[in-house]
Amino acid sequence: MWLTKVRETTGQTVDVDWQPFSLAQINASPDEELKVWERPEIIDGSDTTLLAHQAGLAAKRQGKEAFEAFFWELLKSRHEEKKDLNDPEVIDEALARSGIDAGQFQEDLKDPDLLRIIGESHTRAVEEHGAFGVPTYVFPSGGSAFIKMFPPSDEEAGPIYENLTTLVSEHQHVGEVKRPQPPWPHGVI
Repeated sequence: MWLTKVRETTGQTVDVDWQPFSLAQINASPDEELKVWERPEIIDGSDTTLLAHQAGLAAKRQGKEAFEAFFWELLKSRHEEKKDLNDPEVIDEALARSGIDAGQFQEDLKDPDLLRIIGESHTRAVEEHGAFGVPTYVFPSGGSAFIKMFPPSDEEAGPIYENLTTLVSEHQHVGEVKRPQPPWPHGVI
């Protein structure tokens, strides 16, 4: 939502290559024998824990524009409407609102290879970028950061983006910045 505001208010192109990262896996017990994407109930579809990731990858197969339309609808469903992205009906609603080819989407969603892609993406994020949560941004410089924030005002969206990009990309000595919580700083939410 924030990056869309950056695009809209500054005219700046913010090109993001969204990749799957499984919170279910990062929060799984270290004693688990199988990774989330390897579990039989995930593979057979009876557990929808990775459904939004699979759906995003299915939408990506229709191109960047289609993916962004679908992904935007998922973001609105989750962050504005507070809906559960593990619910197939929520995915179907986002699909309908996005306007992408539903038949192709449903066909691509059945591809079992999507789980392999999710696993590889998650593993790469952890091993190469130290990801532990979402959203973790990886900048062109290779710097990465988990950035927790609420959508800023239109006036603040661009400057925050510029400042964070500079901080993460150019100042490698900054290891962590965290505001004490609760409460989140007064007046923000």
